[in-house]
Amino acid sequence: MWYKIKAFITFLLKSTNQHGVHSPFVYNLVTKCFYHKTNLSKVNAFNSIKQWLYKNHQTITITDFGSGSKVFKNNKRKISDIAKIAGINNKKGLLLLRLLNYFKPQNILEIGTSVGLSTAILSIGNPNATINTLEGCANTAAVAQDLFDTFKLKNINLYVGNFKDTLTPITTKTKFDLIYFDGNHQKEATLQYFNLCLKTAHNNSIFIFDDINWSKEMQEAWLLIKNHPKVTVTIDTFFWGIVFFRKEQIKQHFKIRV
Repeated sequence: MWYKIKAFITFLLKSTNQHGVHSPFVYNLVTKCFYHKTNLSKVNAFNSIKQWLYKNHQTITITDFGSGSKVFKNNKRKISDIAKIAGINNKKGLLLLRLLNYFKPQNILEIGTSVGLSTAILSIGNPNATINTLEGCANTAAVAQDLFDTFKLKNINLYVGNFKDTLTPITTKTKFDLIYFDGNHQKEATLQYFNLCLKTAHNNSIFIFDDINWSKEMQEAWLLIKNHPKVTVTIDTFFWGIVFFRKEQIKQHFKIRV
């Protein structure tokens, strides 16, 4: 906890808003997307799904292949608690909706479905997209699939199993416009997934890494990703690291308050 507080103070001291941005691409992104209003009907759809999860007090047993939870003390958890504590929060959810509206990605990959809240946002944000989502735990995946069926989110393909087994096959056959990394907050795994997914990226692809300030090793992973030769532009929002591969851009890194 103290590490994240210190990291947030550092971020506040070094970050800026649109007035500190000298890239037309990033300036437009900040002013027309980051600081824009979110579509109200999509916000309402997100809230309905969120409340559906919050009202589900069934207990399930979690299989965790990642770094583990800093909140939960054991692997038996209520679905409502998973959604409230580990699920995507309102700030991230609304920004993700705006990003989907702004870029309109057609082929989307999510690494880390959990109980399906962020996946639902991807579907709401662009109902015409094809969304592939990977989840390691069969019990949370079952909750997510129930959510997708209940709300008739038909553009989602859910794959269950260890990411070591599910990620490689899917990265060999598809170019992705957007990849949302939210499955394992450890340095080695994050870099492994990044390198596997690089071959799926094209000039306009977007990679979003969740919780880049989760720990010292996640900050180290983020630094290595920023410095990768194929990466041109990055935006650190503190809670996310957003990566672009646009060859027409000079290499620049931004810290933006959202």
